[in-house]
Amino acid sequence: MGEQKPARSRGWSRPFRARADDVDDRKVAGLLAYQALVEIRRLAGQPHRQREKAPPDDILERIRFLANLTHNLPLVAQPQGRRPSRPRPTSRRERAMRDRPMSWTWNTSGPSGQEWMLRHIGRAGYRWTPPPPLPTPLKGHSDWGIRQRIRLLAGWPVRTPPGRRPLPRQAQVLKALDRDGIYALYEEAGRRRLGLGSASPRLRAHLDPDALHYLFPDPAAYYWPDDDRPWWQCRVLLRMIDGEQTTGSLAVLPDTFTALPSTLPRMRQRRLALTARMLERDYYLWYRDHEANCSPQRCGYPHEPTA
Repeated sequence: MGEQKPARSRGWSRPFRARADDVDDRKVAGLLAYQALVEIRRLAGQPHRQREKAPPDDILERIRFLANLTHNLPLVAQPQGRRPSRPRPTSRRERAMRDRPMSWTWNTSGPSGQEWMLRHIGRAGYRWTPPPPLPTPLKGHSDWGIRQRIRLLAGWPVRTPPGRRPLPRQAQVLKALDRDGIYALYEEAGRRRLGLGSASPRLRAHLDPDALHYLFPDPAAYYWPDDDRPWWQCRVLLRMIDGEQTTGSLAVLPDTFTALPSTLPRMRQRRLALTARMLERDYYLWYRDHEANCSPQRCGYPHEPTA
C-alpha cells in the first residue's frame, strides 16, 4: 500500500498551521482576527471557572483590548476584489492604507498590540514585514494641481461603490452651519448612539464661533446606508479656534440632513467637499497637538467628570 496522505484539516485551522512563508497583509489580518476570537472565547469562560486566577475586570479589559485591536481586520482580510475601499483616495494616508491595508492597525496599536500581533504571526510560521509609519498628517491641504482641478469639474466627488444603491439626490449636497448648528448634530449623534461622533463641551469650545463649518454625506463602502444602517456617514470640515481646518466623520440621520438649509453655490460646494477630502488631520490629531496648552480655564469649557 502506498503511503497515506495526511488528512486535510478543515475550517479555520487550515490557513494557520505552522509553516515558513512570506504573507501579505490580507492573510495576516485573517490570522489575527481568528486568534483574537479564540482568545476572547477562552477569556469569556473564565469568570465562572477561574475567578480566583483573574478578576472579572481584568478579563473584560483584556477582551476590550483584543476587540479594539482587531475590529477592522475582517474587512482587511477580504479578497482584494471584494474589500471595501473608498474610490481614488486623495490623501497620502489613504493611499498608504490602500497600499498596505494593515497600516492603520499596526501603527495605532502601540507596543503591546504590536507584540501580540508579532507573537501570533511568528507562532504561525509566517514571515511578514510590518508596514512603514503612516505619513505625518500635514496641516491644511496641498496646493491644487491639475488632477484636483479636473476632479472639481468632474461632478460631485462621492462615487457609489460597486453593488450599492446610489445615495438620493438630496444627499449630494454640502451644508454650511455655524458652531451651534454643527454642534447640535454632534449632540444628536451622541444622544441617538449612532456610533460616529459625539458632543462634549471641550469640542464646542475649540470650534471657531465666528466661522462656518461644513458637512456632506461621504460614506465609506462599509458604512454605506442600508436597512441596518439608516444614517448617513457625513464628512465634516471644521474650523478650529486657531484657524486650522480639520476633517472627520459624523453620523447624521437623512431627515435631519435634508432639513438643513443649503445656501452655497454648487461649484463652491464641490470645492469645499474636495478640500475636506484632501485634509489629513482630524479633530483628534489637532487636539493631540493642542492638548499641552489646553485647560478648561484657558479654552473656556467646564471640567468634565472623570468617573
